[in-house]
Amino acid sequence: MAGSQIERAFSLLERLASEPRGLPMQSLADELSIPKSATHRMLAELIRLGYVRQNPENLRYQLSTKLIAVAFRYLSSSGADIVQPILDRLAGECGELVRLGVIDGDRQTWIAKSQGARSGLRYDPDMGRDAPLFYTASGHAWLASMSDEEALALVERQGIDDPALFGPNAPRSTDELLARLRLARARGYAWVVESSALGMSALAAVVRHPLEGRVIGVLSIAGPSARLPEARIHELAPQLLSAAAELSAASPASELFV
Repeated sequence: MAGSQIERAFSLLERLASEPRGLPMQSLADELSIPKSATHRMLAELIRLGYVRQNPENLRYQLSTKLIAVAFRYLSSSGADIVQPILDRLAGECGELVRLGVIDGDRQTWIAKSQGARSGLRYDPDMGRDAPLFYTASGHAWLASMSDEEALALVERQGIDDPALFGPNAPRSTDELLARLRLARARGYAWVVESSALGMSALAAVVRHPLEGRVIGVLSIAGPSARLPEARIHELAPQLLSAAAELSAASPASELFV
């Protein structure tokens, strides 16, 4: 893996972020194609700075809580207190997981959530991931705001995961994807049933800048298909769209939206 020391350091942090139990130095060096000596130096520096720690029992390297603290400091000063009550209210109304993704260039990243389910199965994926565009409701909602050509170009740039990871109802071709985008444009929101994962459903709508009209975020509701069959999805759509409009109006007061 070519790149500057800064690029390599961030690649180490990103890889460790996906392995809470940590990884051995050799595994990091091999996976990221960084020489072992350079990997050792960078890990030592990240430990000195407080972003990484080494487990004394198994010698694996793990992220410390410092990076989490930095992220929370950013959120606390970026207007998240304006956004969160809207998410909390929608989650309480629908009884499912509500997520907000923000648009930054070619990426849609989930940055805030509220869990409305109080019992039973709770669908609660990790925050900070980029929304896969090809098979998620959040991805479809954003893609539907573009022309077909722009949508397909963005999907190609992001890439498509291994189909074995999809749900049974995921699109199997670009033609299937475009058909779903046409439905989303007609309804004003996108929805999927067992597309991103077996037994899971979701609906999503874009959040637009109140003056410029450009898409700045995507709001979604997700949960088990047993609680979110297609009929229930369409029942919840007006509440989703109302909350998206509220986020749009509030967005100039929050630094979360680029």
